[in-house]
Amino acid sequence: MGNVEDTKPMEEQINNNKTAFDLNDYTIIKEGEAEILMQTKNEVFYNKSQVNNRDMSIAVLRTFISKRKEEHEALLSKRMQKASKVSESHAANGSSNGECEPSEVIPEGEPCSNGDEPEKAVEGRAPRELKPTRVLEALSASGLRAIRYAREVEEIGQVVALDNDKASVEACRRNIKFNGSVAGAKVESNLVDARVYMLTHPKEFDVVDLDPYGSPSVFLDSAVQSIADGGLLMCTATDMAVLCGSNGEVCYSKYGSYPLRGKYCHEMALRIVLACIESHANRYKRYIVPVLSVQMDFYVRVFVRVFTSAGAMKNTPLKLSYVYQCVGCDSFHLQPIGRTVSKNTSVRYLPGFGPVVPQECSDCGKKYNMGGPIWSAPIHDQDWVTSILSDVKAMKNRYPAFNRISAVLTTVSEELPDVPLFLSLHNLCGTLKCTSPSAVIFRSAVINAGYRISGTHVNPLGLKSDAPMDVIWDIMRCWVKNHPVKEQSSDQSGSVILAKEPILQANFARAVASLSKAQAKKVARFLPNPERHWGPKLRAGRTITSKHVSLLGADAVNNLLNNNEEQEAEEPQAKRIKTEEQTPISCEKE
Repeated sequence: MGNVEDTKPMEEQINNNKTAFDLNDYTIIKEGEAEILMQTKNEVFYNKSQVNNRDMSIAVLRTFISKRKEEHEALLSKRMQKASKVSESHAANGSSNGECEPSEVIPEGEPCSNGDEPEKAVEGRAPRELKPTRVLEALSASGLRAIRYAREVEEIGQVVALDNDKASVEACRRNIKFNGSVAGAKVESNLVDARVYMLTHPKEFDVVDLDPYGSPSVFLDSAVQSIADGGLLMCTATDMAVLCGSNGEVCYSKYGSYPLRGKYCHEMALRIVLACIESHANRYKRYIVPVLSVQMDFYVRVFVRVFTSAGAMKNTPLKLSYVYQCVGCDSFHLQPIGRTVSKNTSVRYLPGFGPVVPQECSDCGKKYNMGGPIWSAPIHDQDWVTSILSDVKAMKNRYPAFNRISAVLTTVSEELPDVPLFLSLHNLCGTLKCTSPSAVIFRSAVINAGYRISGTHVNPLGLKSDAPMDVIWDIMRCWVKNHPVKEQSSDQSGSVILAKEPILQANFARAVASLSKAQAKKVARFLPNPERHWGPKLRAGRTITSKHVSLLGADAVNNLLNNNEEQEAEEPQAKRIKTEEQTPISCEKE
């Protein structure tokens, strides 16, 4: 950023470097402070909609570097205080223990008069410096993400970009050159299997970024081993159909959890990925601490810190739960895997009590489906979320997707951190076949009953609450009494629920906290897609045909097909000219 060479136009830098590629053969794509060269063919993967993902990652990375520096300074301060106390105690004991007088100057390495080895002065020892942050991007493709990290995030020492596709590595190296000296000095591109590379470089990287096309499950075991203690793992999963329950058996084989198809399925997907990462980390006496977990567009993205501690790892069963989802209504219940019993100073780890539900739902009488295990501990660190959001607002001009990521972070900052999953108000009303109360009225009733309630960033109609399901249904029964419904069949779940008299008499008077701060200020929280066909794209290498209109759009597909036809028409002519040039001309004597 601060280099004079980087202020020159990119084309001028390319000419100065005498690079071998022709700019006319490429399309220049600019995102943030990076520019990349993309060919018209689908050889190297690039998805414009992932700008949200990359911007969010840069925001988290900046906060991580800041927090890492604060933690290092706190550790140094703690060590200095400890060293000061040790030196004071030595000075107090002094000659009474036969030790040298403090005034005596003894060269390091020479013994005191009592024959004991001297303790090295901690104050004299040079404090361990915090090395620049090293980042590993395991699946780099065009290298756009790695280049943005290098150019936009200060205090990054090195970005190692990996890919096992030759065309991708060539494109990445080409783009590194195209982005000037800062990218060239910081970004290193390698043609290698990311899993092998991470396994052979244990605990070497402060940040590991996994953003695969599909599931990250095959990379997690090696990723958790390559992160330094206290490092950051940033992981994306785009196989949402699998994680949200369309193929439960496939999800179980990849992530070790069975998904349920509830309205909360996207949050459950986040929690399944977190549980899977924790499982891989535990195999190496490590554990994770989530700092931010979001579902955006067509994928989930989690940011977790990885620590090593055999003792802390024992708490993992306390953070995991199975989910019981009623098939007839929206009632769900969580079954923790483990529990602890404390006696004096000792703590025993025991299996969780169960079952938490009877065979049939106490609300509607139907059976339960069971899913999980999922991560049931908090999925965000609110202190981190606040820091990330303030950083994003302070540097809004440096985030191309500022509006979207600030909206997501604002909603995340208002979520109840200790409430897993959520309810859908429309689903509750659909079960009872009644008109829906406004979100403000329903939230007021929950607050007036003495419970907490918030929205969720996953679904604009979702509501998180620590109120038990019987309280929720009592509120809905009271609502239906004031807003009667048509008579239904007695075997319907809604009829069974409404047949019971409410124990709690709901108070629908508007509560002060019924609107969040963002809602009260009318801050946009759920934004529409900026353009059509904003979503997943074809895997690199696949031929684009007319059947991909729904993914890319008719105009994009037609342009690509026309370009391919023109290239195919030019190729035979070019080959013929080349053949004529290479054919020797024979001169026969007359």
